[in-house]
Amino acid sequence: MTDEELTAAIQEVQQRARSRVPQGSLGLDGVTAADLMPLVHARDAAEAKVAAIGTVNPRPPGFKNGIIQRFKRLASRALDWHVREQVEFNRATMVCVQATLEALADMNRSVASLTAYHHELRANAEDLKKHSDEWRAGIEERRSASEIHLLRTVSELQSAFHLRASVIEQNFRESVRQQHDDFTNELDRRTLDIQKRLWQDVEKIRGEYDRLIHTELRLLRQKLAATGAAVPASAVTTAPQEHPDIDWMGFAEQFRGSEDRIREQQKCYVGRFAGASGEILDVGCGRGEFLEAAKAASLAARGIDQSQESVALCRSKGLDVEHGDMFAYLDSLADGSLGGAYCAQVVEHLPPATVPRLVKLLSQKLRLGALVAIETPNPECLAIFATHFYLDPTHTRPVPAPLLRFYLESEGFGSVQIERLTPAVDSMPALAALPPAFRDAFFGGLDYAIFAQKL
Repeated sequence: MTDEELTAAIQEVQQRARSRVPQGSLGLDGVTAADLMPLVHARDAAEAKVAAIGTVNPRPPGFKNGIIQRFKRLASRALDWHVREQVEFNRATMVCVQATLEALADMNRSVASLTAYHHELRANAEDLKKHSDEWRAGIEERRSASEIHLLRTVSELQSAFHLRASVIEQNFRESVRQQHDDFTNELDRRTLDIQKRLWQDVEKIRGEYDRLIHTELRLLRQKLAATGAAVPASAVTTAPQEHPDIDWMGFAEQFRGSEDRIREQQKCYVGRFAGASGEILDVGCGRGEFLEAAKAASLAARGIDQSQESVALCRSKGLDVEHGDMFAYLDSLADGSLGGAYCAQVVEHLPPATVPRLVKLLSQKLRLGALVAIETPNPECLAIFATHFYLDPTHTRPVPAPLLRFYLESEGFGSVQIERLTPAVDSMPALAALPPAFRDAFFGGLDYAIFAQKL
């Protein structure tokens, strides 16, 4: 092996030794590895001295040097017992130094490891700091997005709450209003029902009161009749009237009115007879307009008239009508057999003495509570005498409403009501120039209708 190769081998061994035992700065400020080379050199020198104890230094060859060397060896063997403990102590001291070197070398390696770990931690910290900036930006962005989302959610929830509250309040108000309307309607209905029953009771009491008065008056009249002279039957009979031979159908069409118009007017009377408990008799039915209206309203009704022409016309319409004298016909009926009676434009044709007889017959033939309706020209209206009343040659004289009311109440009728019909101003426009109060008093309805119930 050449000197160069030996030198290279020694340097490589030194590099490996140095790599195993760090020396100098470890790359960390204020932290350095302990320098063990002086201690190694001192150890090597001490080991050389320890190894030299008990040995004889070589000398050049020669007789003299040989004798000297032999003498030295003898002296060395002679002193071996004396220096043995010192040699052992020296060797033990070298072992301790070697152990100290190894411990220091391990400590340097540990410090180097700690330094490397510190460098790694620092690198990780730098990397963490670098990423932390990125993460912080992301976190800030996500936090901002979360805050915006939270605020938007809170706003939507608040809007939904206000909307729900508004809907609930509206529903509550609507419910309260509906309940109030229902309560008001029910209160009105109950009030009307109570008023209706009250008026029914009042009408019933009034009817009973009228019936009681009528009974008392009848008893008084019977007493007076029993004490006085009897009135002959001929006193209330009149000679039959002769009617002019004219076209009565054409007369009625021109002066009474068309059948359609009269039939329409009769509907108000039909409504009065709604719910009648028996058959309704039309006294003097004429062309049968009332019977037609009653038939359309599903009311049982029949008529009586002394005109053959009128009876034939009614029968041609499919109406139940009989020909004959009204008084004889009423006499033939059973008492209390009629559920109602209607008599329009008839009593003004009768002699004045027969009107009470007609009312009396109606009272006998009607059931309790039955309605009678009588229509006739109104003598309170002065226009009736100037135009309508005397157009009919069979009219005898008008019957005032108070007189007809007296006849009805005398024969046991109550709840009497009077309605004025056909205002004169409608057919005589000139009356509109009169003062309203004067016009209503002297030129009111051309006709009137009187309604009464059998008590």
